Formats: sequence, C-alpha cells, structure tokens
Amino acid sequence: MDEPLGVSIGQAAALYGLAPSTLRWWESQGVLPEPPRVNGRRVYTETGLRRIGLAYLCCVTGAMPLEQASVVTAGSRNRQWQEMVKRHAELIEEKIRHLRSAHGYLLHLLLCPDDDIVSECPDLDGELVSHTPRGLIPAQGLVAAAQSSRDEICSPRDERAVPADRCAACQGPFTQPARGRRRKYCSPACRQRLYRRARKELLS
Repeated sequence: MDEPLGVSIGQAAALYGLAPSTLRWWESQGVLPEPPRVNGRRVYTETGLRRIGLAYLCCVTGAMPLEQASVVTAGSRNRQWQEMVKRHAELIEEKIRHLRSAHGYLLHLLLCPDDDIVSECPDLDGELVSHTPRGLIPAQGLVAAAQSSRDEICSPRDERAVPADRCAACQGPFTQPARGRRRKYCSPACRQRLYRRARKELLS
C-alpha cells in the first residue's frame, strides 16, 4: 500500500503560522478530523491542508468559537452551516458597533478641558446617566442612587422568566460553563443589548 503524499504536523502548522499544538487542540475539539498516520506520525495531504486553512479562516480570521467552527469545517454547506456563520457574523457586527461607540466616546473624552474630570467636569453626571447602568436609577445624586434597591435596575430585565440554559436577551440556547458563576447571557453583546432595552423601557 502506497504511503499518502503529504507533510508532517510541523510543516502543516508552519504553513499557516501556527504551532503544532494548535492543530492537536483543534483536532481534540472536533474542528479538524484526525489525519492518516504513517509510522505513527500524522500526515497531512492536500485536502488536509485545505481543511486546516478553513479552520484558520474560521477560528483566527473570523474569531469563531471552536464549537461553531467545527460545524463549518465538518463538511457540507447545509442550513445549520449557514445559520452558524450568519449568527456569528451578526455577533461580529454587534461588536463592531460597540467598538465604534467606544472609539467615539474616547475621542469625545479627550476633548474635556478639565484637568480633574472627577471634581471639575460639569458633564460627568450626564455622561454617567447616558453611558452606564446608573442611568436606570431615577435618583438624582450618586449616593442616593447607590442606596436604592438593586431591584430597580433588574426589574425591567426580569419581567419575562427565562430558563437557565437560554440567553436572557436573545432567548437562544447556550452551554453553561463547567465552573464558576452561571451565566444569564450567551455573549457580552446580548448583555449590552438587554441593558439598552431595559434603559429604554425605564425612560419611556
């Protein structure tokens, strides 16, 4: 039986500027299938190298989580494949909007003429109301707002009961982490989206 024409894991990884351990990790997470072996060593053929390239495009270029990338690299461009890519593209779009907003605000902050912003800036209180969760509390002063019940902030979010394994914002299912605190949102973007919705409801 002829040996498959291909390259070693080190050569395959170097082609894309990766460490061999990255390919092994992707393999263990289902992003890449286990390649054929010759004398116990992995051998990557032309097809295998193309699949690594697709994994790179998903995981590195597209910043896609491994669980989602494994669906894309698995094979056929079916409905699940398309929905996975579309959903992640929407998440990236939300992050871009957030970064643009952050960038705009930081440029605005640079224009403040006061040397001691905390003590001297007359616009700081308004900025806190507009850009932080403090804006959800109607109390005028910061001390009074801090003394208010935490329920004042949470009540708009908690009107609808949501199962623990579904995002409180988009209602989509997600996997809870094995350790640490239980999550309410599938992503930071969803958490921010729900905060903006709650603030709008409170101010309307």
